[in-house]
Amino acid sequence: MAVRLYIPARYASSRYPGKPLVPLRGAGGAEKSLVRRSWEAAMAVSGVDEVFVATDDERIAEHARGFGAAVAMTSSAARNGTERVAEAAAGAAEGDVIVNLQGDAPLTPPWFIEALVAAMKAAPEETLMATPVLRCDAEALRGFQADRAAGRVGGTTAVMRPDRRALYFSKEVLPYTPAGWEGEAPEVWHHVGAYAYRPAGLRAYMRWPEGPLERREGLEQLRFLENGAEILCVEVEARGAVFWELNNPSDAPRLEAALAARGLA
Repeated sequence: MAVRLYIPARYASSRYPGKPLVPLRGAGGAEKSLVRRSWEAAMAVSGVDEVFVATDDERIAEHARGFGAAVAMTSSAARNGTERVAEAAAGAAEGDVIVNLQGDAPLTPPWFIEALVAAMKAAPEETLMATPVLRCDAEALRGFQADRAAGRVGGTTAVMRPDRRALYFSKEVLPYTPAGWEGEAPEVWHHVGAYAYRPAGLRAYMRWPEGPLERREGLEQLRFLENGAEILCVEVEARGAVFWELNNPSDAPRLEAALAARGLA
């Protein structure tokens, strides 16, 4: 059973064109691109056999090869990261675990992915996909609510059954949480931008049409739920590490501060 990790990266983003090549400062003021920092986060994960940057853009591919990354070239037909990973991993063996670490999440701690892979290996064969979730602390939840109040997408939230199977994912803050709460943060789960799939799950995904919920929310994982496939949510712990994705240009200072705090040059 091989574990192969892919970082899907596209240049033509409607919300943030050229995002993978955006420079981010780390400790000491060192600048590295978003895709390079995501690749370095992937390389820190133990138990992964291969790491690839998956892209259809030669600018990103050339840049990735320049810092030593293996590149899987894909077509431009992929509408989201899961479709791009499915194309890149088309030759995977049945027992393999395919990991998608989204290229806008360079602060993903290695233990998030290690826990995700372990859970996928232990899950029943009919579990086609798993994804990590992190309970929001007070700072993160207030940040989500402030972003939504300002009309920005601050992250994705997950709603689960007691057995940790997903009920829904949304760019809204779910379940409903009124502003102005005090004390301990109400229970809201932040969906971490990573997935583990079985090859059969990726093949099924490519057969299914894009559904209305996926289209409306812009969340690729909803295609699994809309077609009756369960998603295993894997609870992870921050252990004091700040976790945030680069969703908007305004997120860059948050990421740079976290990179500096971790001592990542």
